[in-house]
Amino acid sequence: MSFGEASYDRVNDYAAVKISLARPHDIRSWSFGEVRKPETINYRTYRPEKDGLFCERIFGPEKDWECSCGKYRGMKYKGMVCDRCGVKIAHSRVRRKRMGHIELASPVVHIWFFKAVPSRLGTLLAMKTTSLEKVIYYQDYVVVDPGDTPLKKQQLLTEEEYRQARAEYPDGAFQVMIGAEAIRRLLQDLDLVTLSRELRAELKECNSKQKRKDLINRLKLVEAIRDSENRPEWMVLDVLPVIPPDLRPLVLLDSGSFATADLNDLYRRIINRNNRLKKLVDLNAPEVIVRNEKRMLQQAVDALFDNGRCKRPVLGSSNRPLKSLTDLIKGKQGRFRENLLGKRVDYSARSVIVVGPSLKLHQCGLPKRIALELYQPFVIRRLRELQHADTIKSAKKMLERRDEEVWDILDEVIQNHPVLLNRAPTLHRMGIQAFEPVLVEGNAIKLHPLVCKGFNADFDGDQMAVHLPLSIEAQVEAHTLIMSTNNVFSPAHGKPIISPSQDVVMGCYYLTLALPDRKGDDMVFSSPAEVELAYSLGKVDTHAEIRVRLPQGKAVKNRPDIAPGSVVPTTVGRIIFNEMLPEGMPFYNEVMTSKGLATVISDCYELLGRPATIKLLDDMNQLGFRQATRSGLSFATDDLLMPANKAKILDAAEKEVIKKHRSYLRGALTQNERYNQILDIWTRARNQITEELMASLKNDRRYPGYVNPIYLMSQSGARGNVEQIRQLAGMRGLMAKPSGQIIETPIKANFREGLNVLEYFSSTHGARKGLADTALKTADSGYLTRKLADVAQNVVITCHDCGTTQGITKGIIYRGEKVEVKLSDAIWGRVARSNIVNPITDEIIVRENQLITREIARKIEELGVEKIQVRSPMTCEAPLGVCALCYGMDASTGRLAEQGLAVGIIAAESIGEPGTQLTMRTFHIGGTASRAVEEHEIRAKQEGTIRFTRLRKVDTEDGRQIVLGRNGEMLLLDERGRELDKFEVPAGAELKVRDGDQVKAGEVLCEWDPHSIPQLAEVSGRVRYEDGIEGETMRLEKDAVGTMRRFILEHRADRNPQIIIEDPETGKVLDFYP
Repeated sequence: MSFGEASYDRVNDYAAVKISLARPHDIRSWSFGEVRKPETINYRTYRPEKDGLFCERIFGPEKDWECSCGKYRGMKYKGMVCDRCGVKIAHSRVRRKRMGHIELASPVVHIWFFKAVPSRLGTLLAMKTTSLEKVIYYQDYVVVDPGDTPLKKQQLLTEEEYRQARAEYPDGAFQVMIGAEAIRRLLQDLDLVTLSRELRAELKECNSKQKRKDLINRLKLVEAIRDSENRPEWMVLDVLPVIPPDLRPLVLLDSGSFATADLNDLYRRIINRNNRLKKLVDLNAPEVIVRNEKRMLQQAVDALFDNGRCKRPVLGSSNRPLKSLTDLIKGKQGRFRENLLGKRVDYSARSVIVVGPSLKLHQCGLPKRIALELYQPFVIRRLRELQHADTIKSAKKMLERRDEEVWDILDEVIQNHPVLLNRAPTLHRMGIQAFEPVLVEGNAIKLHPLVCKGFNADFDGDQMAVHLPLSIEAQVEAHTLIMSTNNVFSPAHGKPIISPSQDVVMGCYYLTLALPDRKGDDMVFSSPAEVELAYSLGKVDTHAEIRVRLPQGKAVKNRPDIAPGSVVPTTVGRIIFNEMLPEGMPFYNEVMTSKGLATVISDCYELLGRPATIKLLDDMNQLGFRQATRSGLSFATDDLLMPANKAKILDAAEKEVIKKHRSYLRGALTQNERYNQILDIWTRARNQITEELMASLKNDRRYPGYVNPIYLMSQSGARGNVEQIRQLAGMRGLMAKPSGQIIETPIKANFREGLNVLEYFSSTHGARKGLADTALKTADSGYLTRKLADVAQNVVITCHDCGTTQGITKGIIYRGEKVEVKLSDAIWGRVARSNIVNPITDEIIVRENQLITREIARKIEELGVEKIQVRSPMTCEAPLGVCALCYGMDASTGRLAEQGLAVGIIAAESIGEPGTQLTMRTFHIGGTASRAVEEHEIRAKQEGTIRFTRLRKVDTEDGRQIVLGRNGEMLLLDERGRELDKFEVPAGAELKVRDGDQVKAGEVLCEWDPHSIPQLAEVSGRVRYEDGIEGETMRLEKDAVGTMRRFILEHRADRNPQIIIEDPETGKVLDFYP
């Protein structure tokens, strides 16, 4: 057979790509010759050795159009084969394409098919992976033909068992084999058609769940091989392909030594062992030696294919595992993800970003040098069109000289030609946005401050990449889809992602603040214009509380009781803020926090559409910066006020802790209960100090017109939160150890007072944990996002309506007593499953299959319903992907999702992006342990009457009522006896009310210790342990204070440890507790 039959002339001319098992015939047809020697190059002449791993006869010439011996040189000899050295005259690039092969002296099994989980060979032959390994690595024999003996096919025999069987049965009565030959024989014996039929029949009769699963997996594999053109025995190799030498180079370094690809070492080992095996077979060496050599050959081939999966990976010179073929293609640094999907692109640049407060929302500042380089072809074309240059070469020269005309043309070329800005890591689609470039001096890219949130960018040295869309289609897509003005709302939650933050929020908050005793207080104006005139003449102060008549038809937001056009009490600043809003918006008579500003943006989008919203964003940005500058707010140590009662609160907590410790020493509390109760005491103390601190900051009026800047920053949502202020001026609180366990001694000091040495060392625990977590968890979070995207990527909106009649129930979500998610938030953006009617007016609020907007959601919530039926992707019956009605609203547009929207990817990004941000947040709060106080009481939410159901209780000697059972409930009824609320009461709770009592809203109904679940006796008597056998079902343990405690262990079913209470006189069993 002639080698090298595969043609490389039309390598890009294909219709489809198929991955299948390589036949031995295929491997030989790819090859241009057999590699027989392990040598690479001659270290004296630096030329490749003949028949070696770099042989020019097999792989092609090293020098263009020149044979190895130098007899033929030049392109005129193209295609000739040198009669002296056998090298075909060709270009040296053929050494990247031409393959060789190694004829193996003994077959070997491909490691991918028996080592990868689940093992394909194991599934196909119904053998365990361990059994396969014993056969493949020449440890055990396998019966391939049992003949008339009682042995079974595929039965494993050890050396000893094989000898016994040989002695027991005559020669030729049965046949056993070992190694890859045995596996190949078993695979050749498989009749896939018959096997498939047998498996289907077996599947019908099978009842065991696990066996059924195994049968289905085997059937799938058998039928996949049967229906393709593959043969199972091709998983065992006779011949091994050798990849082209230029893909595994050997490079001479300046020092005179060679740097080589790991694959060369792996191939060398195979060739050495193969040649030695051939010699041993020719010499008729003892079976044990030949077998050992065959095993070594199998291991060498395993290491070539997948060194990571081998039991003992082959190590290189620096004791690191060599990179095998699998390592080259798998993972992030592999061929696919690194080189094919992750290509570097032309027409891109990278630079540091700085803020561009004067830019419009759709603009970015592009340094002239970057713009000239990116738009170079467009500039050259225009230069030639305008006949400033005749050739491309002369145009390039003009660009290098930076001629005057070049800048004018560059200005013209960049019009309506957007660029893409990207900031790594790109966690969601707002990580890449398009902007119209504006040429700027310097080397830094200028970014609009409002888009920072989408990129998660700040200006502390962040870098961004710029890409240029070249084709008309790409430019149109950038304009219509990726433009920053089209990404105002987040597809994850529908709230504005382009919304003011930091300075702008602080400026707007300060502007709309009302302060007492300001110039112009209580003045009355006939119109907002009059207020602005008075303000410009210095007659009124920004924060003065005044009264103004609103223009005709202008309503006050969230105040339906005030008629449009009325006289309203407001401040000068609020008038200035509202005058900035576009025509048609209501009057916002409130202090503007970051949430308030987001609401203004959402309202503007709903009322006036996108163009008005974009103008509003730019105006709001300018106003915010201007007012923040005028406010002159700063951050000083004196602004951090300390709570006056801090020492008192800490003393009280300290006393409680001592009390708990004494209870523990008396044996009244377990170690766990003591620890948890102490943490609760300190958490309560911390919360109390925080409340006092925030109150003192709020009431800080040290001189007229003063407002505490730290309180202002936190309240407005500009920067910082209560947690951080607490650490600065309250108490640092409890810290977490690196293990995650909370240290029970809190840090009582804050950063303003300064920490003592012990507290400082406690703090380092948490701070380092924060840093370590950030580094480790960010990778985990990224991996989670990748897995989510992987499973959800083919969920796309494929049709408008799948016609399903099913849906799911969505309702209010409570956490304890508190509403965690309101009904309007839970159902917003969904499609109603059925009509919802107002029972009083009979007005249809939402029809079946209608989208629930914010307004409709609010109306449904006002009906007082707790939950409603909506359509859901979980019940969608679309054959592919999901339908638009089951998915609902596209949160980024506020309209029903369009067909083709990749909702799976949006879902993966919406979960993954906040996950990554969360892990990074640990770093910012500095490792302080945030711990909520455990729920330990039930309070009445409204007035009513208490009724007990299934509640078993007992009165103690001191008159307290203690609940015994676990299933007891307490109902709260109105005056008509209708159920208002229902509470589950845990065992051991102390009741504060009696059955039938009238209670007020907020009254405590019962209390309990959240850290211990007691088992309470309902009758008096003598205790006896049943099946409480020490060492078997029970363990005795002495705690730190010497109290002996009994712990029940996991035990076998025939033992049933329980506490029995019996009558001390008669011995009759009164009660038992398992």
